[in-house]
Amino acid sequence: MDIGLFVPLSGLNANAEFLRALGPAVEERGFESIWAPEHVVLFDDYSSRYPYSPDGKFPGGGDTGLLDPLTALTFLAAGTDRIRLGTAICLVPQRNPVYTAKQVADLDVLSGGRAEFGIGIGWLKEEFDALNVPFANRGRRTDEYLQVMKSLWTEDTSSFAGELYQLGPCRLYPKPVQTPHPPIRVGGESDGALRRAARFGQGWFTFNRTPEEFPDVLAKLDSHLADVGRSRADADFAVSTCPYFNPLTPPSIEAYHSAGVDRLIAVCFAFSRDDLLATLDRLVVEVLEPARALL
Repeated sequence: MDIGLFVPLSGLNANAEFLRALGPAVEERGFESIWAPEHVVLFDDYSSRYPYSPDGKFPGGGDTGLLDPLTALTFLAAGTDRIRLGTAICLVPQRNPVYTAKQVADLDVLSGGRAEFGIGIGWLKEEFDALNVPFANRGRRTDEYLQVMKSLWTEDTSSFAGELYQLGPCRLYPKPVQTPHPPIRVGGESDGALRRAARFGQGWFTFNRTPEEFPDVLAKLDSHLADVGRSRADADFAVSTCPYFNPLTPPSIEAYHSAGVDRLIAVCFAFSRDDLLATLDRLVVEVLEPARALL
């Protein structure tokens, strides 16, 4: 089981000094990956319900201010050599798919093939409104956008004709280093997300689940994979989870491993270089070393 880190880059740590410290420090300690979230704008007041907290509120106000994940990960690529660099989660349906495909491909090129494309359909309607993008049909739009991006990454001349998006013949270069393309880790907790992971993904990325919740949901995932002639045993499919608000202890780490989790992503909250180093050292003891003991 690989151990990665979910690192919100906002407020006091959304700066070059913190990122210059982050990449090498994570790599030196032996973590497998860094994952960065996305929100282009946030709000002081909103009606949408955040799906991962009991009160339905995002853990931060309108001034939280997250760095764009693909920009931040590309910066991190320059100061690292080994760690995987993932979006958690890129909000695909509120972005133009051609620009997103270009950014992901460039990250993969500049990192030497270390991009992990974690994707989701979004929950914050007010953010879609600010971008003048429809909130309705975002799941179907995501499915089409993924097909557009795959075409751009893998075909010499790309095109796509869908219900919601049309792409005339064009050529996107440079192509990603990873073949056929950077792995798509489909995020989300709904049956729709599980079906999307089975159809289009190289994995499923889930947030805020306890180990006890995995047997039932993985049975559903297995059913959707079987429907398209795939299985979790495929070399190109992995289950990733960020426990998020759930504590990580040696027993829970072992339980996640036994439940079938391939990558465990611990939350790393830190707001200065010294705070970061102390937090990483604590996570080595509390998470990385117990996970290594299972191997």
